[in-house]
Amino acid sequence: MSITEWPILERPREKLLELGARALSDAELLAIFLRTGMRRKPVLDLARELLVNFGGIRGLLEAEQEVLTAAPGVGVAKYVQLQAALELAERYLETSFSRGDAISDPGMTRRYLKGKLRGYAQEVFACMYLDNQHRLICYEELFFGTIDGASVHPREVVKRVLKHNAAAVIFAHNHPSGVAEPSQADRRITERLKSALMLVDVRVLDHMVVGDAEVTSFAERGLL
Repeated sequence: MSITEWPILERPREKLLELGARALSDAELLAIFLRTGMRRKPVLDLARELLVNFGGIRGLLEAEQEVLTAAPGVGVAKYVQLQAALELAERYLETSFSRGDAISDPGMTRRYLKGKLRGYAQEVFACMYLDNQHRLICYEELFFGTIDGASVHPREVVKRVLKHNAAAVIFAHNHPSGVAEPSQADRRITERLKSALMLVDVRVLDHMVVGDAEVTSFAERGLL
């Protein structure tokens, strides 16, 4: 059966128009991007197959050019389109945090940090420096570790905060395991950083842990 013969809300494009993009699965979103399937393989089946073969959307989007372009139904043109779409999304999030706008949307902050940190194979600790109106001064990646963790030094954090003349900060780090659950070590270093920054009158607004699918907020968990 052709996709045009499916019920309207089972067709990815029509479903998106009716219910919005967030109602679609990864396979449905990818099918819209691919546009066409292959002989005897509808586009939605092709999308599902690609996601299985690459271990999900993250594996697909992070695949090397030679590997992805060799996959059936992709090719160089679609690889280029995917990379352009990813860059557009990152630039959109960058402009959403321009110096003139106060950070007030936790969902946008999550998406921004996920875009920055999720792709690393090692743990990376980063900081968003904010002014007294909670507008972003800059984002900076401070410490890089192994797959198991990164060593975070409160003294260096304080030095960077003072250099940027920040009034508040949001910390973030990724978990290469993909699980966004804060560890005991995460809690301990957050308390140490919070105590160190209190001495220079700088507030820690949040610490976000970036996983594959989720971003966990210390503030929302009541851990600050």
